[in-house]
Amino acid sequence: MSRLTRIVLSLLLVALMVVGTVAFIFWAIHASPRFQAILVRIVFVSLLIFLAILFARYFSLLWFAYLEHAERNVLEPRKQVHLPAISVIVPAYNEGAIIEETMESLARMDYPAYEVVVVDDGSTDDTLERAVSWQGRHGAADFRVLTRRNGGKATALNTGIAASHHPYVFCMDADSRLEARTLRRAMRMMLEDDSVGAVAGNVKVANRGKLITKLQALEYIEGLNMPRRAQGFIAAVNIVPGPVGLFRRQALEEMGGYDTDTFAEDADLTLKMVAAGWKVVYEDAAIAWTEAPERWLDLVQQRYRWTRGILQSLKKRKGLFLRPFPDFPLWLSVLEMAFEAIVWPILNVYAQLFFAIVALLFGAGELLLYWWILLTLLDLVAAFVTVSMEEESLSLVPFAFAYRFFFILFLDVVKMFAALDELFNLGMGWEKLRRVATT
Repeated sequence: MSRLTRIVLSLLLVALMVVGTVAFIFWAIHASPRFQAILVRIVFVSLLIFLAILFARYFSLLWFAYLEHAERNVLEPRKQVHLPAISVIVPAYNEGAIIEETMESLARMDYPAYEVVVVDDGSTDDTLERAVSWQGRHGAADFRVLTRRNGGKATALNTGIAASHHPYVFCMDADSRLEARTLRRAMRMMLEDDSVGAVAGNVKVANRGKLITKLQALEYIEGLNMPRRAQGFIAAVNIVPGPVGLFRRQALEEMGGYDTDTFAEDADLTLKMVAAGWKVVYEDAAIAWTEAPERWLDLVQQRYRWTRGILQSLKKRKGLFLRPFPDFPLWLSVLEMAFEAIVWPILNVYAQLFFAIVALLFGAGELLLYWWILLTLLDLVAAFVTVSMEEESLSLVPFAFAYRFFFILFLDVVKMFAALDELFNLGMGWEKLRRVATT
């Protein structure tokens, strides 16, 4: 099937959904009063079901996220332990604008012994030259720089892992800056349980000068870290984020490192580890500050790639959906991953449009208003709780209004098209984000 054919099929499928919905509504307008009354009741019941799913989704995530937060930060005392050496792997491609800030943050780590291995993935800018200037000893760390032909992030990570020396491997992005205690806090969780194969850290948005980045800052806290925190309670985190993840070398070697056949190598590796029996946990105090897209087109490209990559990873392990036992937490985690990537975006977009059109055409605008108020209150509560748990700025909470009725809907549309393109196996390339070094 050609690329053009796949694009046409994706657009036709979306067009059929829209035309079918509009045709049904116009048919209902000219139907008998009795049928219209039945339709209104059906819409009302459907609205209640949608709200029930929404509330169940939010409150289950909030509850388990709180339990994880309490377990890790309130109820459980921490012991001082010997900290083994860590290898930090930094894949870099055309990151000249910000690579030195990343190196500076790594040189300031509060950790007794670690090495930093920078892998230049065939950059065409001055990334290699800037990174090479950091080679040598800086504080407690030894910095080394490798270079190779461009082969993608997964290949660069595997190159760095193979060249590193220590039994624990920390993988990060070249556009991220770590807080000083990140390595220490991530390692603390690794040493508590030998069955933990990876520790997922907490990614925060550093550049918050625009509306688009403020919304992403709230999304990382509420939409990404809250589910990851909830998954951490059952030790079945399904994505160790690229900017901040600590791995046990033994687990990496058993898994064969990163695969190169998806656009979400972090999700793919995590699923592979959890499916093999390794625990993957979450540490909210292992913090990386990353640069979020500042242009809407860049954001679309990023989320499109994330969604396609997640779906590719799920397709590789579709057998997990049929095995709720013996590893029930893994099964729940995989179901949640598929729900968030496929089911929820379609459900949310279609429900918003359908309920809005029906309510306005049948004079139920007041019901629609109450519905939106409920959703807004729900997002405000979720934003307040999650922002408080992360001790973030409460100034992000008011952005929950735009977050619900514009930003999330916008991203869900992107996810819908990504899912359709993946369904038709539409080809795609790796779009490099433009770095602006505003952090």
